[in-house]
Amino acid sequence: MNDHMNNELGWMLDEVVKMPEARHAILLSADGMLRAHSAGIDRDEAERQAAALSGLQSISRSTAEFCDGEQTPWQQTLVEFVGGYVFLIAAGPGAYLAVSATSEVDMEAVTYRMQKLVDRLGKELTSPPRQDTSWQGSPA
Repeated sequence: MNDHMNNELGWMLDEVVKMPEARHAILLSADGMLRAHSAGIDRDEAERQAAALSGLQSISRSTAEFCDGEQTPWQQTLVEFVGGYVFLIAAGPGAYLAVSATSEVDMEAVTYRMQKLVDRLGKELTSPPRQDTSWQGSPA
């Protein structure tokens, strides 16, 4: 993974965990590769969690027909533990956002912040590189 990309998107992930009781945020690819992580989790742990969360997302998608007789698109997975929650949502084509929090977190606020972050990440991940348009000369 490109460390510059990690640092570039990591600050955006830090924003989602700047609320009471939120712990960590990870951006991962569908194949389990870490794309970015918040400052509160070290890279090795974030990579391990990205791999596990990719599997969780895959299992969640495969159980969609249990919810509805037809193939229902997956939107979110929530896992509850005694000490907290893990939220996992789609963050664009082939990308997922995961946030961990304590059991005292405002769950609605977390999911709202995650959706807002996904909107911002989508623009960041799909924006083409900026080109210098200041040169006004004629082409050679």
